[in-house]
Amino acid sequence: MIKEMLGALPFMTDARTQLMMDAFMPMLKAGVLVSFPLAIASFIFGIAIAVGVALVRVSPSEHWWHKILLRLTQIYVSIIRGTPLLVQISIVFYGLPALGIFIDPIPAAIIGFSLNTGAYASETIRAAILSVPKGQWEAGFSIGMTYMQTFRRIIAPQAVRVAVPPLSNDFIGLFKNTSLASVVTVTEMFRVAQQYANLSYDFLPIYIEAAVIYWCFCMILFKIQAKIEQHFNRHIAR
Repeated sequence: MIKEMLGALPFMTDARTQLMMDAFMPMLKAGVLVSFPLAIASFIFGIAIAVGVALVRVSPSEHWWHKILLRLTQIYVSIIRGTPLLVQISIVFYGLPALGIFIDPIPAAIIGFSLNTGAYASETIRAAILSVPKGQWEAGFSIGMTYMQTFRRIIAPQAVRVAVPPLSNDFIGLFKNTSLASVVTVTEMFRVAQQYANLSYDFLPIYIEAAVIYWCFCMILFKIQAKIEQHFNRHIAR
């Protein structure tokens, strides 16, 4: 049935229809088994980096070592935000071997994506923490809580609710960006599409098919994002 529907489209030929049918399952499999795990692993490491960077940037600067850390995190965020993701991944995979550091394609992609996600997400988390009214900090201190106790028990739960929507968008963007892993020879979904397109030199139908599969995956992620936001907003009076 799907084959007949594809064949009915105006620009389709029998060869194109067969090419798209042949490429569908390999692309879908690469999306589920490579692109998604790549995005999830990179997001987890990226959020860990982001939380550390955000805490350094919002904590009171009282010691010399904190001032050094603060400066280093500012430089890190500036470099990552000021350079393309493609360049960052290429440096990790193609550049580091010049220094004697050889990293396999998938770990190299995870490192590149994690560093990028960490920088952008740190700004989101920092903004979420700063959005909590100062009186909430003072309330915690007034009942004898330490800085970290106040953060963990009062500030963090409120900041998480604020940070969830933009972080969800970051994850969806990261999933789409996993297509860049193809440049470091990771056989994710878009690289599979490239392989099929190169076989026939007929790029349009395969790339449209890849775009439709990405879109379908993102539709699922949009639904999950809405459920997560609904969960965190369940106690908010409207």
